[in-house]
Amino acid sequence: MFAHPHKSSFPSGNASDCVNGSEWILSVFHECAQDGWDIASVVLGLVSIACFAGASFPQFYLACKTGIMDQALSIYFLLGWLGGDSLNLIGSFLADQLPLQVYTAIYYVLADLLMISLYIYYKVKNQNRAFSASINAVLAFTVLGATLMPAWQGGPASSHLGDGRRFKSRRLLSSSVDYPSGWEPFTQEEICGFVIGSTSSVLYLLSRAPQIYTNFKRKCTTGISYSLFALVMLGNTLYGLSVLMKNPDPGQSEANYVIHHLPWLVGSLGVLSLDIVISFQFLAYRRRKLPVPEERDALLGREENAVES
Repeated sequence: MFAHPHKSSFPSGNASDCVNGSEWILSVFHECAQDGWDIASVVLGLVSIACFAGASFPQFYLACKTGIMDQALSIYFLLGWLGGDSLNLIGSFLADQLPLQVYTAIYYVLADLLMISLYIYYKVKNQNRAFSASINAVLAFTVLGATLMPAWQGGPASSHLGDGRRFKSRRLLSSSVDYPSGWEPFTQEEICGFVIGSTSSVLYLLSRAPQIYTNFKRKCTTGISYSLFALVMLGNTLYGLSVLMKNPDPGQSEANYVIHHLPWLVGSLGVLSLDIVISFQFLAYRRRKLPVPEERDALLGREENAVES
């Protein structure tokens, strides 16, 4: 859901190019895992997906329990998250990735849309006024997106996702160009993914600033589930480790491998550092609690009765 472009970046493969690789990983994920490091990379990537997928549920529960989600979360934080996950989804289609990646990306966007829908619902409810035209438009867009998105996976863009994939050894853009030893240039597909990944990572990074400011302004984290950030932090950590533990391609240097995966490393480990700041805010404001709407209304009612008497 919320974190980073190509969270489960499993390149496709076939047995002829992966003689010593893990058979089950090759058959399920089309990934050539040659040794324990590669296997650990795949396992950590899968666990990170589970963390991201489950991160939103504690926030959904707390939003319904407290009813102050519109005060607790910054709308720009949610929109930044939606933008990053949307680019992740677009990238999964453009790069013709595995169904697991596409379905996971769709789930993340749907979860984002549900989160924004809850925000709008409590925003309007707490303001105690009728839906304005702008609110109706946003809700209509949210419902439409949530309705149509599952159907996209059956459209032309993804009709070939189930086709048998073949491992394509990365080829040079031009065989006549001499490159330094260990340096592997970007293919056209990688350039597209790099641009989308970089933009997505920027959105993820920028999304944290409004939430940090909102927490600082309120001097309180009531209405925010720390499990949301804890699971995202765990997912980002595991994802970053999964990328770093993966062996470079034969003949590719480690430095060149890191450059090829830089947007996703920045998107995961960079956001992790900002989520640590939010964690410190939870610690600093742990004693400060704001009343939920029902408690606030009861307090205001008692104050009014006291004034009248």
